[in-house]
Amino acid sequence: MTASPSSPQAPASIQAPPPSGVPEQLPPLVEATGSLSQEETLRYSRHLIIPGFGTEAQLRLKNARVLVIGAGGLGSPALLYLAAAGVGTLGIVDDDDVELSNLQRQVIHGMPDLGRSKAASARDSIHALNPLVDVVLHEERLDRWNALEIFAGYDLIVDGTDNFATRYLVNDAAAILGKPYVWGSILRFDGQVSVFWQDHGPTYRDLYPEAPPPGSVPSCAEGGVLGVLCGQIGSVMVNEAVKLITGVGRPLLGRVLVFDALDMSWRELRVRPDPAAARITELVDYEEFCGLPSRAPAARDGDRVPTVTVDELAGLLAARSAGTADFDLLDVRTPEEHAIVSIDGATLVPKELILDADVRIDSGRTVYVHCKSGVRSADVVRFLRERGHPAAWSVEGGIIDWVHRVEPDKLTY
Repeated sequence: MTASPSSPQAPASIQAPPPSGVPEQLPPLVEATGSLSQEETLRYSRHLIIPGFGTEAQLRLKNARVLVIGAGGLGSPALLYLAAAGVGTLGIVDDDDVELSNLQRQVIHGMPDLGRSKAASARDSIHALNPLVDVVLHEERLDRWNALEIFAGYDLIVDGTDNFATRYLVNDAAAILGKPYVWGSILRFDGQVSVFWQDHGPTYRDLYPEAPPPGSVPSCAEGGVLGVLCGQIGSVMVNEAVKLITGVGRPLLGRVLVFDALDMSWRELRVRPDPAAARITELVDYEEFCGLPSRAPAARDGDRVPTVTVDELAGLLAARSAGTADFDLLDVRTPEEHAIVSIDGATLVPKELILDADVRIDSGRTVYVHCKSGVRSADVVRFLRERGHPAAWSVEGGIIDWVHRVEPDKLTY
């Protein structure tokens, strides 16, 4: 298996033979109670005439409560297609606002929504498409303190998040509550989709027992993503949600679909529950589990990376221009990012070249390191200091803060 958008190496639990202990078909999640109105009958008529689907399956969709984590790249097509399909209640968890760079792939939002809450923007788009859907907003960051309470009100979870800590949180909260969830992942030209459900098949921890080292797998904000890939993976996620709700077809439980948009190819990998794995019964500190600084307790002194603010960097650059300071400023982003916007006087040295020792940084020089937001630069500074570089600092907030605070006339991304 080649590197996937979710892990730098093949998970140990992926198996070539068909998964054992995974049912071919599952009973429907939702009861087919009530009736369809005349408007609903007309709206969903193309569903109703499908042999083996019909009114019964549509009633299950009408009675279903589905929670979508994230109204971003994957959440956008997922929410629209779930609404179009007639899912009665859609919950949206998102605490972010709409930015211009979102519109390349997050098709549920538009230009008038810039600066608005993503959750509220998504709700309006859903109601414009299907006013029969009840939309519940959870405009808060999902964490171990609120996940169980939020999840408890839904039949099914659709996970469109883009970071490992939240993926493990979603997995564990769903497992504790005995709920299935549909997972999708995208990066650059690649995507993955699967279904996880403790006691019925594998969980995300069976696929990835350990989180990759921090910084080893870039986020979409750092690595980029082909916009249309969101629609391709998001629509498959909705397909799985519909099958789980209605009991129609064979779900992707125990199977992972891997999509390569460049080759236009799909592969199927099998995954089985690890019989030695402990049952998931509690939520943990997921930032700590993923090797990230925890939001709860303060980080230990040894974990802190020394930083400067963009305002301090501006003063340092002015002093260097005046000949009263001498240092190097490294830009550890990719050449593609550097071509969009850069800081005058910075030298482009992509992060991987430093971490792979293809480029050696003079330990006798004072070095300031910046990236897009401060994540990659912190990794580089930590790497340099662990190897004896005494004078390396990360630029807090990266070029995003620089553009906002120092050079607002420059573009950001």
